[in-house]
Amino acid sequence: MLDPRLSQLARNLTSYSTRLDPGEKVLIDAFDVPDEMIVELLRATRACGAIPYVNLNHARVTREFALEATEDQMRIHGAIELQRMKSMDAYIALRGSMNIFESSDVSAEQVKMVSEVMKPVLDWRVNHTKWVVLRWPTPSMAQQAMMSTEAFEDFFFNVCTLDHSRMEEGSNQLASLMRETDRVEIKGNGTDLSFSIKGINAIACVGTHNIPDGEVFSCPIRDSVEGVIQYNAPTVYQGVSFDDIRLEFKEGKIVDAQSSNTTRLNEILDSDIGARYIGEFAIGFNPYIREPMRDILFDEKIGGSFHFTPGQAYEEADNGNKSQVHWDMVCIQRTDYGGGEIWFDGDLIRKDGIFVRDSLKSLNPENLL
Repeated sequence: MLDPRLSQLARNLTSYSTRLDPGEKVLIDAFDVPDEMIVELLRATRACGAIPYVNLNHARVTREFALEATEDQMRIHGAIELQRMKSMDAYIALRGSMNIFESSDVSAEQVKMVSEVMKPVLDWRVNHTKWVVLRWPTPSMAQQAMMSTEAFEDFFFNVCTLDHSRMEEGSNQLASLMRETDRVEIKGNGTDLSFSIKGINAIACVGTHNIPDGEVFSCPIRDSVEGVIQYNAPTVYQGVSFDDIRLEFKEGKIVDAQSSNTTRLNEILDSDIGARYIGEFAIGFNPYIREPMRDILFDEKIGGSFHFTPGQAYEEADNGNKSQVHWDMVCIQRTDYGGGEIWFDGDLIRKDGIFVRDSLKSLNPENLL
């Protein structure tokens, strides 16, 4: 029997997240996802009057392709993918993973080359389509979350089918405040950071691009970041796991970077000039997501967190930083993670993960659950 949660999720993705219109072409990009979900997305897309296209991916095949791909081979592949993306009005990606470390033995040089060649496809998708990306629940993800498979599946659908519109009012208030802010200060265990977001746009994210969602993002002025940040959420990037990342900044640039894998961390940050500058500052507040699970689409929305992202800036909130890297690193400021404060122009905005400004209190857990 069909799980009705698949149908509900498909409707949310097509009717709310991408708001498909009749005649629009949408690419359904599926990575190790059950056929039943893809079928439901096809039906939901057609119900909107839109035209679906499907691309099926498998992690082991993708790894094997990347292992020894040549640059000429990738440029032909990239040109084909870019032409297809330019033909689309919308993009829905479902990304499952049976093994989150499947690509860990692809060399850093290969990963860099593939990322560089494929970057125009990513840029076109982000800047010129209506897009939404979500993970797909697998036993591998349940292990990351240290939950049983059944319990994680229930958690996933509770989070991903919630009414994201409940976040809209408070998120818009926070985005408006960030657009009016100059100086940001962030303090916490091992963190003493300051920067300016003056003149940079802020975007409220309430389920239209990522599922799950619950963040507002902006971007520091490129050369304004000073101080040090100690991240307390583990992260996986390019198939490699990192813990206890610590970054030190001077005039916006990461001048010292340490972690449980300092050598690989610095290799990634040396991918290009922009990788050592920040391309995003975001505040997360999804009340259902409490603990990190090494999956950034979930971890960057953790209630009481913020993320501070080396690499490429988004066009909607742009400081001019360009990079093939965009690495969301997360710091949780709830009391159970040591607490912390966020200040805008000398005013305390959030303390220990709880918003203290009246106009933002609707984003606190008791008002969203």
